[in-house]
Amino acid sequence: MSAKNIVYFDLETQKSAQEVGGWHNKALMRMSVGVTYSTARGSYMIYPENRAEELVRELQRADCVIGFNVIDFDYKVLSAYTIFDFSQVPTLDLLVDIEKKIGKRIKLDAVATETLGVGKTADGLEALKWWKEGKIQEIAEYCCYDVKTTWKVHDYGAQWGKVFFTNSATHRRESIPTLEWKL
Repeated sequence: MSAKNIVYFDLETQKSAQEVGGWHNKALMRMSVGVTYSTARGSYMIYPENRAEELVRELQRADCVIGFNVIDFDYKVLSAYTIFDFSQVPTLDLLVDIEKKIGKRIKLDAVATETLGVGKTADGLEALKWWKEGKIQEIAEYCCYDVKTTWKVHDYGAQWGKVFFTNSATHRRESIPTLEWKL
């Protein structure tokens, strides 16, 4: 029996929500770089905008796509490049699951810092700046790091049945149950 092909995924955009008239226009933000890590392949793949169709095909073939805010953001941006309905892809969106459990949205950096002891290397606004400066390599490296962070947070949650965050109201470190993250 072969192992499942779990694909961790993230993308960065060329434009901000403000530049396209608001968050309801995510498809207009355009992808600068998309990155996947496939457990079947055992490696990362970097997709510039001109290879968006290949990225869509990889996501379609996955047994499960795992991301952080992938359903409401990454898939919406990527929808500009395909007629494919991403709701057909088995997806575990860590943010959606976390939000259901604690009643609010928190950043990947907040979970990674409390769970793994390491945070993100940059943020999406910096990636937008790099796009305008033509620094595609920097965007790709940052996006790869975000994919790895998502992978390691998921792996921790699947193995230990919980991840952590600091509650902004109580300033205490709290756990979030993640038993269903085990695939």
